[in-house]
Amino acid sequence: MRYSLLSIVVASTLALTACGNKQADNQAAGASATSSTAGSDKNAVFTITGAGASFPQPIYAKWAAEFKNATGGQVNYQSIGSSGGIKQIQANTVDFGASDAPLSKEELDKSGLIQFPTVIGGVVPVVNIEGVTPGQLKLDGATLANIYLGKITKWNDPAITALNAGVTLPDAPITTIFRSDGSGTTFNFASYLAAVSPEWKAGPGVDKSIKWPTAATGAGGKGNEGVASNVARAKNSIGYVEYAYAKQNKMSHTQLKNAAGNFVQPSAESFAAAGNADWKGTPGFNIVLTNQADSNAWPISAATFILIHTKPTNPDNVKNTLKFFDWAYSSGDELAKSLDFVPFSAESKAIFREEWKKVKAADGKPLFISDAATATASAAKSSHDDG
Repeated sequence: MRYSLLSIVVASTLALTACGNKQADNQAAGASATSSTAGSDKNAVFTITGAGASFPQPIYAKWAAEFKNATGGQVNYQSIGSSGGIKQIQANTVDFGASDAPLSKEELDKSGLIQFPTVIGGVVPVVNIEGVTPGQLKLDGATLANIYLGKITKWNDPAITALNAGVTLPDAPITTIFRSDGSGTTFNFASYLAAVSPEWKAGPGVDKSIKWPTAATGAGGKGNEGVASNVARAKNSIGYVEYAYAKQNKMSHTQLKNAAGNFVQPSAESFAAAGNADWKGTPGFNIVLTNQADSNAWPISAATFILIHTKPTNPDNVKNTLKFFDWAYSSGDELAKSLDFVPFSAESKAIFREEWKKVKAADGKPLFISDAATATASAAKSSHDDG
């Protein structure tokens, strides 16, 4: 029997307000496919708005809640997908955009933007197969690509069973679940498939929106929330989500074979192993972390990025936006780790904070300079003088 799904429309507007840690945790888990947009808190010291990627929504929710507790500032964030976030910041309708698909230096300059990464996470395949537990099923890149190309259509296909000795897999059709919206999660997933499958690279390719070869028998979901919901509903399905959605909803993620030939589990450690990149030497921080060579690297690791105008029309809001991410860099690492996101090193954060100086006030001076960046620079100067 072929299982089919109607695409579930998921309302993915997620207001990241500090309505208590319980709400933040529920949002972080992606436990609900719908979430209401809260209005601005009249008691907030300030309110800033952002929109974009659903991949980092769990950590932005936690950061926003704790930031409001600490400072009184409110952060409202709409989880609408990376494409939507890019469009909204380009249209100047939000204070910051968010994308898991980094823009090129040329694209940034054309739109008058900077971008900087906040954390590293991972995209994981998730399955709904009776009797298969989290982390039990093994897939390699070619097999995963062939599932989404529609060349492997049943779970007991020899290509899958050969990787999974001792695992009982059903003689049942595979239902593929994918994103229906423009998505940085899709961009990173497709980047990986293109790296391991020449047929995928020459066919569907790499983009935030893909013409899915299995669209006739699969189903689309809006946001990571929608994909997670659809996989949970559809027996014998497979999808791809950011790891926090899988872990906190107790979904069955798969192992993947990495570029070094090792089967690895998704974890903060395997994401971090992929993150040793040359951020300082890369203009605009345009780095994609998929299929890195490290023996322990999770092959679909990804940084997630914030986009801000260099000449903002609402400088007070943008200054407060940089205050929020400065607070997150200084005080949000443990919250990130609790959701298996990987914080950046102090050295990398110093590089990113330096980029903020390109955001200028009307007088041409930097709109915001981090106290942490100033302290780092002073320490470096002192060390140089002592030497």
